[in-house]
Amino acid sequence: MAIKTYKPYTPSRRYMTGLDNGDITAKPSVPKLLKRLKSSAGRNNNGRITSRHKEAGAKKLYRVIDFKRRKFGVVGTVASIEYDPYRNCRIALINYKDGDKRYIIQPSGLKVGDEIQAAQSGLDIKPGNAMKLKNIPVGTIIHNIELKIGKGGQIARSAGGYAQLMGKEEKYVILRLPSGEMRQVLGECMATIGVVGNEDWANVVIGKAGRNRHRGIRPQTRGSAMNPIDHPHGGGEGKTNSGRHPVTPWGKPTKGYKTRKKKASDKLIISRRKGK
Repeated sequence: MAIKTYKPYTPSRRYMTGLDNGDITAKPSVPKLLKRLKSSAGRNNNGRITSRHKEAGAKKLYRVIDFKRRKFGVVGTVASIEYDPYRNCRIALINYKDGDKRYIIQPSGLKVGDEIQAAQSGLDIKPGNAMKLKNIPVGTIIHNIELKIGKGGQIARSAGGYAQLMGKEEKYVILRLPSGEMRQVLGECMATIGVVGNEDWANVVIGKAGRNRHRGIRPQTRGSAMNPIDHPHGGGEGKTNSGRHPVTPWGKPTKGYKTRKKKASDKLIISRRKGK
C-alpha cells in the first residue's frame, strides 16, 4: 500500500497525504456484521463533558470483529478486504465452509482467496492462522493476543502492530510487546500469526483541521493562551512559559506523572517499556 500526495491547490493541501485504497476489494455486504453505535461525544449520562475535545464526527457503522478466533477446525476463505472506519487497519471478510461469515483484522500479506484456520495446535505458521500461545514456536511474530482466556484479543491490534514470542516457562509464555515491555501471558490464550496490515497508516499527514473534525476530534486551546482563571498556565504580560511544570486545567502534572494503578497482572511484567 502506498502513500498518495495531492496537487497543492490550497495551502493545507500542499502537505496533506492519504492512503492509496487499491487494496480494498469490496464494500460491506453482510448486514448482520454491521451495527450503529451511539456516539457520546465525550459526554456522560448527565450530558456533561467528561472527555474534552471530542465530538460525534462523521456517521459510520461498526463492524463486528471476531477477536476471539475460537472457531476451531473449520477452514475459512478470504472473501474480501474492506475498510473499517473504527480502526486504522483493514479487515478481512472470511467465508467459512460451514456457511458462517466473520470479520478478522487483516494481517500483512493476507489476500483474497487465501485460506486460514484457527486451531489449538498443529497449523502452519502463516499470516491469519490462529493458535494457542503455548503451541506457537518461539520467535514467531504475532498479533491480536489475548490477556485473559476466552476474552478475545487485546494486544497488538492497530495498523503495523505486532508482538514477538520470546520464550516459554511452565504455563506461561514470554512476549515482547509493541511498547518494548516484556511480560508473561498464559499459554492457553489465543493469538494470530503475522503483523497487522496497513503499516503505512503511520505516515499519513492529516494536513488540515477539517479531517480531524471528521474523525471526531475537536480543536484544543493552549493553556498559555487562556486567562489565569481558566488554566494554571494562563495570564502574564506577553508570552511566558508559566514558570511551572506542565499541568492540566485542574493542576494535575502531565509529563512523567505516574497514573497507573496497581493491578493483579503487574506481577507478570518482566521489564517495563523503555527500561522503566
